[in-house]
Formats: sequence, structure tokens, C-alpha cells
Amino acid sequence: MLLNNDVRYEMNTDFKPIIIHIMKKTLFLFALLGSMMLVSPSMARNHSRKAAEKVRTISVDYNQVKGDFNHMFRECVGAGRANEGLRADWQQQLAVAHKDCGFQYIRMHGLLTDDMGVCKINRKGQVEYNFQYIDALYDYILSIGMKPFVELGFMPNALASGDKTIFWWRGNVTPPRDYDQWADLIRHLVQHFTQRYGADEVKTWYFEVWNEPNLSGFWAGTQQQYFKLYKYTAEAIKGIDKDYRVGGPATAGAAWVPEMINFCEKNHIPIDFISTHTYGVKQGFLDEYGTTGTVLNKDEWAVSGDVIHSRKQISESSMPNLELHYTEWSASYTPHDPIHDSYHEAAYILEKLKQVGNAANSMSYWTFTDIFEEAGPRFTPFHGGFGLMNYQGIKKPAFFAYSYLNKMGKTELQDADSASWACKDADGDMQLLFWDFTYTLPDSVNNQAYYIKNLPAKPKGKVNVELSGVPAGKYQMEVYRIGYEINDPYTTYFQLGRPKQLTRQEVAFIKEKNSGAPVAEDLIQVDATGKFSKEFPLRENDVYLVKLVKL
Repeated sequence: MLLNNDVRYEMNTDFKPIIIHIMKKTLFLFALLGSMMLVSPSMARNHSRKAAEKVRTISVDYNQVKGDFNHMFRECVGAGRANEGLRADWQQQLAVAHKDCGFQYIRMHGLLTDDMGVCKINRKGQVEYNFQYIDALYDYILSIGMKPFVELGFMPNALASGDKTIFWWRGNVTPPRDYDQWADLIRHLVQHFTQRYGADEVKTWYFEVWNEPNLSGFWAGTQQQYFKLYKYTAEAIKGIDKDYRVGGPATAGAAWVPEMINFCEKNHIPIDFISTHTYGVKQGFLDEYGTTGTVLNKDEWAVSGDVIHSRKQISESSMPNLELHYTEWSASYTPHDPIHDSYHEAAYILEKLKQVGNAANSMSYWTFTDIFEEAGPRFTPFHGGFGLMNYQGIKKPAFFAYSYLNKMGKTELQDADSASWACKDADGDMQLLFWDFTYTLPDSVNNQAYYIKNLPAKPKGKVNVELSGVPAGKYQMEVYRIGYEINDPYTTYFQLGRPKQLTRQEVAFIKEKNSGAPVAEDLIQVDATGKFSKEFPLRENDVYLVKLVKL
């Protein structure tokens, strides 16, 4: 834009002191940089050389079997609310997640909320029931080979004792005004399931009572009122079939586990499993709009420590054989946390699942899709949503982590490395999944300020894979990888300028660049010694899957 002489003169006059100050600062910075240049190149080279010299060795014997590979990671996955499951794009993404990641059950909020139309009070003051929306949703879930992990909540307004709600879609979180009416709803619903799908099918489901009743935002009652709700619910379900599985307390932060068991034992209330939740941030709270800032917990045993502690509480209780289901978990509990979109999340997921080991029967990642409207529809394609996929079905690094796990064989091999799994299958194929998890979040910086950046990964040396006992023959070696700029769609999106809306061409470009295809393929020959070795470069938060496919 051209300025006339008067305006230009006035600007020069007004800004003269500032310009002089900037010039002085610039000269100072040039001098500082010059002094740094005297030492920083060699220091940088030494740092890089030391990193490059680090060699981590993973040694695996094909014949040393540990046992069946634990598939607790794919037993269940989360979704936002039931009504979203009536959308075509939600259903399409769930089919992809089931196919690629192997998820068996799906759990979601809002099954009984008014937007599912489950009940109303008619003109005569009678309660009428309607399960047509639930039928449409559950019919679809079953049609693709998955099963519902039935979360019973929130309160239909027709049965509610108050009007307190949560989320954009206004889930009523108050106790029932009449617990017998609530129990009647549960009986009608479970009887309907039995008639529609058969008792043998429903016996394979799980019924979980409510969601996070230890948080006032989710339950406007006391702990004792929740236990009363659980009693009426469990007895109604078991009244239809004693073999149907019911449990809780579905708490946040691994809370109420001993209290739940003690209540059920003392009052002779049936319970088949414990469920609870944990997330990997150390500050903040449930924040629908992401305005307060969350910080990834630096504690090595964040998330996994909670799970192991819950298992210990159950083992030391009067009901030591109860199943343990973590029906929500992730790095962060806000749907506006960019760590969910980052390549760091893939390594984080694998690190935590490896640490959990056999402590849980399932670890349900929250959630499979960004089609998630607790705070209403989001306005950008990458907004830190919980999902393994974004609105456009772009697969995030977290998705690829689960798809890699699903590619592992059924038999786990002995492996002393703490950040890897080795498996084989009945066809003689072998799989090795390994990763680096490095906590890189700077002090006094929150996730929302850090993980939105372009974050190149520093070198961590090399990984030397040494396999022995491998049957002689020809193999196709396939190498898959997640890391900075590799199956890393957020960085691609960042490099496009983070557009608020994506064109169809941009979506196609991001998907093609981050397709999940092997990054390398090669034919190898294993001789009679049965030995094979390969070296791989490693950076911070890299993930590798190496497959040897017998030809």
C-alpha cells in the first residue's frame, strides 16, 4: 500500500526511537550469534555424533515362546455419544477402525438421552418406551462384527429428578426421581435386547452403570445415590438373565474401586466387573473448550500406574477374580488437546499399553473418531480431538499404532526389550513392533501451546534387530513406520498452512502422503544358521513395525 509523503513523515517521526532501539537490539543479537557460532557447530556435531552412536539391541529367538499375545488393547474402543452413531460418516469410520485395528466392542455416552427418544410421559401420565433409534445403532454395530459395551446413561428427562445437564447435547445428569421407574426402563430395554438379538448374544455384552459418577458434572447425586442406582440397575438386568454381565463404577481417576466392591459384597448386589478411567495429564480438568491448558504428566507410570493399582485393589479384595475394564483412557481428557493429533501419541499409546501388561482385561481408547460433539461441532479439521481419525477420515498416528498392534501374530515371543513386542503366527511369519517414547514437553508450557507446532524429532541413535532360530527360507521384509513426517498427517496439515477448511484435493493429498503403506520392502534369504539382523535409524517417538512374511 502506498503512503503519501505526510503520512510517511509522521510515521518516521513517531517510530524513530523504536527503530533506534530495534537497531541496537539487532546489533547485540548479531554479536551474540557470532560468539555462539564459535562453539555451537562443534557442540551440535558432538551432540549428534553421541546420539548417532547410541545402539539399542533387540534380540529375539523365534523358538522362545512367551505365550498368547494379549489383545486387551483391541477389546474395546470409545465413541462420543449414541446419537452420533446414526451418522453415515461415523458408521463408515467405525467399519474402518474395526477392520484395520480389530476393535471388538464399542462404548459411548448418551444411550438413554432424549435425542435417542427412549421414553416419554404420555397424556395419561404413563411412561412409554421407544427403542427404534437404539435398534438402528446396535443393528449396525453388530452387522460389522462388533458388540456394544452398553453404558447406561444419561437420565431421560421424563424420569429425571432435576434439570442439570452436561455438554452441548444436554445429557441430564440427575438421579431418577423414582428409582422404580428407572429400573422399569432398564428391564424393558434389556428384555427388548433379549427378544431382538437373543439371550446368547446379549450374554456376550457388558452393561456398565453410568459414567464418572465421582464427578459432579456427570452425576448430580452422592456416592450413596450412585450405589442405589447401581443396585436397582444390576437387579433389573439380572432379573432378565442372571448370566448378563453388569458392573461399574465407571469413575474418573481410578476412584471408588474398593468402595464399589465393599458395597456389593455387604448388600449382596451382583457385580461382574470393575470399570474406571484414567488419562495422562497432570493438571486441568474436563474442559470442553480447551481454554485452561493441560500438561502431559512427566511421571513414567502415568496411566499404567493407575491400572496396575486398580488390579491390586481387586486382587486384595473379597472378589479377587473380577474383570477390570478401563473403559476410557488416553493421553489427555480434553477434546481440544493437540497431543491427540501429534505423532508423539502413537509412541505414547504403545508405551502405556506395554507397561499395563496383563493388569487389565481391556483398555478402551477414547475415542475412535473426531465426530464428537461434547462441546458442539468443531470448526477445524485438526483441533486436538480425541479421535483416531479426524472428521474427513484422515488416519492419525494413533490410528496407525493400533493398526500395527492388530498386525501382530497370535503367539508372543520372549523379548527383554521394554519398548517392543515380538510375535509369530501359524503361517511362519514374524512381526517385531518397537518404538521410542521421549517426553519432550518443555517445563512451564502446556500441550495446547506445544503440540500445535512443527516438531522435528531429534536422533536417538540406532536399533539393531537380531533374530535367531528363524526357519531357513525366503521372506518378504516389510517395514512400516510412524514418526515425524512419516504417517504424520498433522505435520502435513501444518505445512499446508493449517487451513480452517480442507478442500477435497487437500484431503486426498494428506491421505496419500500418510497412507500407512510400508516405507521399505525387500526380499531376504535366511540361511541354515537361522540368523537375521538389521539396523534401523531411530528418532524421538519413532515407531517401527517389521514383518517377515514367509514365501
